[in-house]
Amino acid sequence: MTLKQITSRINQWRRYRVSVRELSRLSDRELNDLGIGRGDIEYVARKAVRSA
Repeated sequence: MTLKQITSRINQWRRYRVSVRELSRLSDRELNDLGIGRGDIEYVARKAVRSA
């Protein structure tokens, strides 16, 4: 694995953690308004990082 690939993976992981943290802070009502269940937060964050 090259340094560029390692850096890229670390940045993806950081974006994932930020997304999970921000979504976790929302209330159930706010998540529902977004169409996200509390159990779906990690999946949504992972999907967002992959598509970015």
